[in-house]
Amino acid sequence: MSASFAYIYHYSVPFQEPITVKGHKLSQRKGLVLALQSENGEHRAYGEIAPLPGLHKESLEAAERQIVETLAMQGGHKKTLVTEGLFPSVRLGLEMAVLNLEALNSGICPFAPAGAQPLPRVPLNALLFGSPTKVMQRAEEYIERGYRTFKLKLTTELRAEAVESITRFHGKYGNSITLRLDANQSMALDDAVHFANSLPKGSVSYIEEPLQQPRDIGEFHARTGVRSALDETLWQNPALLHTIPNRALGALVLKPNCLGGIAAVLNLARHAAENRLETVFSSAFESGISIGFYARMAAATADSPAPCGLDTYRYLQDNLLDSPVEAPNGELDSDTLYPEAHQVNLKNLTLSSVWTL
Repeated sequence: MSASFAYIYHYSVPFQEPITVKGHKLSQRKGLVLALQSENGEHRAYGEIAPLPGLHKESLEAAERQIVETLAMQGGHKKTLVTEGLFPSVRLGLEMAVLNLEALNSGICPFAPAGAQPLPRVPLNALLFGSPTKVMQRAEEYIERGYRTFKLKLTTELRAEAVESITRFHGKYGNSITLRLDANQSMALDDAVHFANSLPKGSVSYIEEPLQQPRDIGEFHARTGVRSALDETLWQNPALLHTIPNRALGALVLKPNCLGGIAAVLNLARHAAENRLETVFSSAFESGISIGFYARMAAATADSPAPCGLDTYRYLQDNLLDSPVEAPNGELDSDTLYPEAHQVNLKNLTLSSVWTL
């Protein structure tokens, strides 16, 4: 690792409004920023370590202990960095910082050869929630901004409302606008079949993680014709990917800081491409540091990237960067955003420790 110093910072950014993640109500997004300084002192690169309560097994405190131990073992030895066995959020953040430093030192952006043509823009999907009236109002607002893909969160308590929202949405927009659903593994098989069969035919592109038991996704598809997308399953039980019939799947949703390492993310993106599945990069409410990195990955791994779940930066009151993240026409330009993601506003961070490497 060609770095002379490492810095660990804390951040705590309020959400625009509280969110709930699998029973955890959160008003602040807390995380760590790892900064690596080049040996010549010219460059400083950043990575984000931000486990999300309700999503990750590791806590922020455990993640910080682990990155501290890793840096302590690295200090003074200049040996090859080993990231095997680290928590997913720690491994991703460390590898992000290392890749970013290599890019700054070499002048070559990651995931693309030198002299490559500009990468394609990355379209975003906008999140829908609330009553059917609010869903339609929000959809109309985002369509005016250029968005053409939406994701509606499903909850057990409001499933009937969801059917009404989907019916109204499809009735107004038909197939000119794409609608995805996200059930977060909330439904038993029979309930999911009943729900899917109550929807207008062709009204949804896929349902993300519809079942409490993902192994039944093949049967769910056989009984409904509705395809699924895998998200949590990819890190909870990755072997299932190879047992679920390919025809039952529409996409792989990749949350890099849950999957444990950049190589694992790229392998899944390659699997999706080889099997004609959409690759949907998704953020776990991370800052602009990660959004810029993920947008780069999404743009570099597909000639025409699928709409991605990287719109979550809108839910944070600050993105930790000098410049706001912008998505004109509902798209991210990674060629612009990736360099901007290196310009971190240190005023929003609290220095925790400094390490000599």
